[in-house]
Amino acid sequence: MLSITRYLLIVVAAVLPMFSAQAADKSGIEALAAQALANLRGHVSAAGPLLDEAAGMLVFPDVVKVGFGGAEEYGEGCLMVGGKPVAYYATAGASYGLPLGVQTKSEVVLFMDQETLEAFRSGADWKVGTDGEVTLVRAAAGASVDGATAGEPILGFVFTDEGLVDGLTLEGARFSRLAR
Repeated sequence: MLSITRYLLIVVAAVLPMFSAQAADKSGIEALAAQALANLRGHVSAAGPLLDEAAGMLVFPDVVKVGFGGAEEYGEGCLMVGGKPVAYYATAGASYGLPLGVQTKSEVVLFMDQETLEAFRSGADWKVGTDGEVTLVRAAAGASVDGATAGEPILGFVFTDEGLVDGLTLEGARFSRLAR
């Protein structure tokens, strides 16, 4: 009989590749990104003006985090400029403390000015906290955005199907350009 720990490690090893292959082609990534942006606009009405104002946005519609003490996460998305996808990226990261299980979230990173967008695009990899700080947008109960975002060059939304969720972060996330 397998121990619970060994069984869970086998399950995690089998499940994570399925999620990472989920949005493998461009059209799949683009369709999921459009849906994620529609979900964000639906959950947080004040997100619309920020999305419209951004010089570019990095959209990861399905970031899957699998954990057992430590956690690994992965998702694929696209960089959109002028409402059109211009490049494809993967996000990956590791953290500690996630209880046993699988968590799915969406991430949207807004580059609010052209200079910040170009700095992001100039490299193949970009790590939150090292290459730039992302100010997470928090929403109050009425789906209004808090005032802490005014003037910040990079904004981030982390949300699920239920809306923005406190406690979800982009801390330690790495964005890597995909050859597509």
